[in-house]
Amino acid sequence: MPMSNKISESTEWVNALLASLEMGIVIVNNNYEVEVWNQFMENHSKIDAQEISGQCLFKVFPDIEENWLKNKCKPVFALATPVFMIWEQRKYLFQFEASRPVTSDADFMYQNITITPLLNESGEVDKLCFLVYDATDQALNKLRVDRLNKQLKTISRVDGLTGLYNRRYWQERFDLEYKLSVRSKSCNTLMMLDIDHFKKVNDTYGHQAGDAVIRHIADTIKAATRETDVCGRYGGEEFAILLPDTEAKNAVTVAERIRKLVQATEVDYEGQIIKYTCSLGIAQNTNEYTKPSQWIEIADQALYKAKETGRNKVVVL
Repeated sequence: MPMSNKISESTEWVNALLASLEMGIVIVNNNYEVEVWNQFMENHSKIDAQEISGQCLFKVFPDIEENWLKNKCKPVFALATPVFMIWEQRKYLFQFEASRPVTSDADFMYQNITITPLLNESGEVDKLCFLVYDATDQALNKLRVDRLNKQLKTISRVDGLTGLYNRRYWQERFDLEYKLSVRSKSCNTLMMLDIDHFKKVNDTYGHQAGDAVIRHIADTIKAATRETDVCGRYGGEEFAILLPDTEAKNAVTVAERIRKLVQATEVDYEGQIIKYTCSLGIAQNTNEYTKPSQWIEIADQALYKAKETGRNKVVVL
């Protein structure tokens, strides 16, 4: 058999093999000019091998950061060692549309990339081979699990009715802040809040209307406090607010803001206009508290005094 036929058959066999692989194969020279572009790359890029052959990778794909990729490839050229990139580090190298159903979460193909050195007869690296793996299914599965874990974490911490911290998680945060304040001797203030005559609201308008009132006061608390404040639904119609790095006199300003907002607004529940008020008790941390429960007890006493002496007021102890 003539040598030319053998070479032809060998080339056809290699091309057939490259075309059958379920991964992208791209070979570039040291100027990043494309020399091999297999069927996988043709299918996903919509660019024929003949069209891209000899062209610089960065001109065809301007979205690839040239300096970043060259830095990644430096050890491959210099040390003849492969480099690996996973989708968690960078979602993709080549921006291909995801070949998934319309209902899929992916707009693009997530990719794992291996960059391997190709040596010439002198033992020098003069070409690089990029192996492009479609990691979309793997990525989507992990992202779904991460999203679910995040949702479960939120559910375990947040009160479903108000969106504030639930009592268990608020207590965890409060205990931690107490320990930090003891160690750093920082000034923090605790505020306890209770809706006045809430049983009357439920008896008059119904429990769903009562829930609307609870949601309303929770939204008022969110609007009147800082992101650093620790706000929680302590139980029923009672709320707890920890204000870090805040003296009692400044906490009174926040408490009065909440009280006045509540007094000035109405809750419209299915055409029923509900007006209500709230009482607040305030206690600043002191060296006398040897455990966090003592601090809460003093704030509760302040709240009780506010309700006992007429409600719709702020009391500091």
